[in-house]
Amino acid sequence: MTANPDHSAKNRGNILVTGGAGYIGATVYSALLDAGWTPIILDNLCQGRREFTEGRVFYEGDIADRALLRKIVNERGELYGAIHCAALIVVPESVDRPEDYYRENVSKSVELFAGLRDVGCKRIVFSSSAAIYGTVPGFMVTEASPLEPSSPYSRTKYMMEMVLRDFCDAYQMKGIALRYFNPIGADPKMRTGAYLKSPTHVLGRLVSVATGKSPVFEITGTSWPTRDGSGIRDYIHVWDLARAHVNAIENFDRAFAGKQSASPLSDNYRVINLGTGRGVTVRELVTAFETVHGSSINKKESAARPGDVAGSFASCDTAKSLIGWSAELSIEQGIRDAMSWSNKWDRLRAKA
Repeated sequence: MTANPDHSAKNRGNILVTGGAGYIGATVYSALLDAGWTPIILDNLCQGRREFTEGRVFYEGDIADRALLRKIVNERGELYGAIHCAALIVVPESVDRPEDYYRENVSKSVELFAGLRDVGCKRIVFSSSAAIYGTVPGFMVTEASPLEPSSPYSRTKYMMEMVLRDFCDAYQMKGIALRYFNPIGADPKMRTGAYLKSPTHVLGRLVSVATGKSPVFEITGTSWPTRDGSGIRDYIHVWDLARAHVNAIENFDRAFAGKQSASPLSDNYRVINLGTGRGVTVRELVTAFETVHGSSINKKESAARPGDVAGSFASCDTAKSLIGWSAELSIEQGIRDAMSWSNKWDRLRAKA
């Protein structure tokens, strides 16, 4: 375990962040810390970065380790809530390795939720995914839109939601599933960002080509029923995403004050879309990237990858009404921050 400097003077409570050494989890940690909470990382570093744990409260271990969870509570004190970000997330990889995805994402989440129940943690925010939605006319989805997960990855997210919902109903817990759309960018303060050598997310692949690490950007899928044939997505700045987790924690009880009109779920469980409310095609994102970058990049068209879908964008009314959140940062800001972070990360890795 490593510990951060003492923030007890403004501490509002302990928040466990599973996967807190990853791209999104580490950014959520920073947002919680900035808001006066005491986040605690639980990460086995199979995907996360040790660099993102330096100077932070960090326990290295598995989310299914109930003894470690009890140790965290014994040493750090009661958990106000938990944010569950830990998961394997690469769609094509999940098609090739479904066993790993169901074990790491579903089976271990069952153990985590049971462990949180046993240590008395009643508030859980779960990092879900918009990938569980089916394609709908017009591509805008609400929390009540049909669920049609199309890959092992998205099916694990759907199953994790159902496990959490059942736990909440049976064990007097409460859960909020935040269905992410497509994160881009980096912490504007450049504390954390994306780090994969071979990024699978679209903006990471664009940056990789622009910086000479990859030879060409592939527009995967060009015959979708969208306005230009490329997939449509809702690209949300990762800092906006991180702020939404803080809002979910700070407005947790408010989110359960009334019925959720958008989705007929239980009194103990809520789902919230996190997006900008704007659909952007891959071709449009490439154009925006080239504008910010100042020059064109090498690109080509290719077939859709296994598990790909046409895409969707979010209706964001529920996020505003339940947790008082809406996205603020632009796609262009996300692109600039991603490029700045890439330059910083290259320098950090060169020194290592």
